[in-house]
Amino acid sequence: MQKKWLGLGMSLIMATVIAGCSGNDGNGNATATNANSEGSKATPTAEANKPPVTLKYWTDDRHDQEYINELINKFNETNEDNIKVELTVMSENYAQSVDIAFSSNQAPDVLRLKSNQAPGFFKKDYLAPIDEYLTDDIKSKFGNLIFDGVNRFDGKVYSLANNGNTLRLVYNKDLFAKAGIENPPTSLQEMVDSAKKITEVGKSEGIYGFALNFKSPKSAFDRSIREILSLSGHQGLGFDLKTGQFDFAPYSQVIEYFKQMYEDGSILPGAEALDIDPLRAQFAAGKIGMYLSFSTEPGVYKDQFPTEINWAGALAPTIDGQIKGTSEIVSAGTWLGISAQSANKEAAWTFMQYMYGDENLKGYHEKGFGIAVVPSIVEQAANPDINGMEGFLVGEHDSIWPVSPTVTPEGANYADAFFKYVLAGGDLQAITTDLNARYNDALSKAVEKGEVSVTPNPAFDPTKPQG
Repeated sequence: MQKKWLGLGMSLIMATVIAGCSGNDGNGNATATNANSEGSKATPTAEANKPPVTLKYWTDDRHDQEYINELINKFNETNEDNIKVELTVMSENYAQSVDIAFSSNQAPDVLRLKSNQAPGFFKKDYLAPIDEYLTDDIKSKFGNLIFDGVNRFDGKVYSLANNGNTLRLVYNKDLFAKAGIENPPTSLQEMVDSAKKITEVGKSEGIYGFALNFKSPKSAFDRSIREILSLSGHQGLGFDLKTGQFDFAPYSQVIEYFKQMYEDGSILPGAEALDIDPLRAQFAAGKIGMYLSFSTEPGVYKDQFPTEINWAGALAPTIDGQIKGTSEIVSAGTWLGISAQSANKEAAWTFMQYMYGDENLKGYHEKGFGIAVVPSIVEQAANPDINGMEGFLVGEHDSIWPVSPTVTPEGANYADAFFKYVLAGGDLQAITTDLNARYNDALSKAVEKGEVSVTPNPAFDPTKPQG
């Protein structure tokens, strides 16, 4: 595959995959694993010259546990600093467990960091900066992937990138052909029309053109409308980066089309109570024409819901069929971080530097645990052999966007308010105006309290979102 990297604000063509989601162990319990294999030893040099150091590494990822254990076992057996790493996998309530650990001075030495967790962990003083460890080679390798509000706060770096998720339209190619549709939709009107055609030819067999996991409206919209908006040139969660204010007017444009599909009867019945896994099960059974989701889906249909249907992924449609922005790569920019409470920060960095080694990052990508976003790894890594993955490859229309502020408004959030409109109708303009007022009021209060900072960027270019 031809690969090229045009950076943040530049485009990437790279191999991709995506990992399955974190989950619990089936009993709702956390799983603790000592990564030491039986009989493993430090080298004689290490035993003789270095005092032993034990590091605790906490993560909420389960999908990659076997591979991470392999890496940790190798590190424990081969490092010359007599460092032993113990891995603990938290099945749920990870953030809460981290809070409790820090409040009781029992924090781990190394933490798995998600992009949405990093700002909160930074504000709570859980993280130690790593700037002193960043050599010129490391800066060259990761430099284009260091962002304010993601892995850099107040001018200091706290984590480095590894992988991310793309967003795509997932569609059943056979159902499209059955309805006489040659290509996936490129505009929202085409999406509405395609959903209607698929439903018309398939309804007697329980087949519908579109599906949404409306049991959680925010999950449903954040995995669908987000990409439509970013490709259309708007920030996908309702924030206007040019003005530094929330503006849900573009969002409301997209909602009109979703409401039309609902009124047409093109959306799988029972969507109001549908969660994402039951939706996937229906898609795997050939009952859904299309939906929008993350690049986790190929892995899901390989392992969780094996299917024989002929399906693929494609760029989401835009509002008017014109691409005016880039599809946002989400959950990118962070992976590991060092605890501010660790008494062994040097050893923690030694382990962290090992984990970020080329072969380890390349293996993470090639085994299907996440999309590589580090340019040098993109160039080296082969595509994982997973059906459907080609549609989720990061290409010229994908990039990482600046982080938007997270606030909690009084009253219903945007997803619940728009979901109610899709089901019951109402005055969309009034709903949008109300959301803008409540979200910007919450933003103003958060800024006053120092909880968030906002800098308007009138020159923001959605085709080059990182400048």
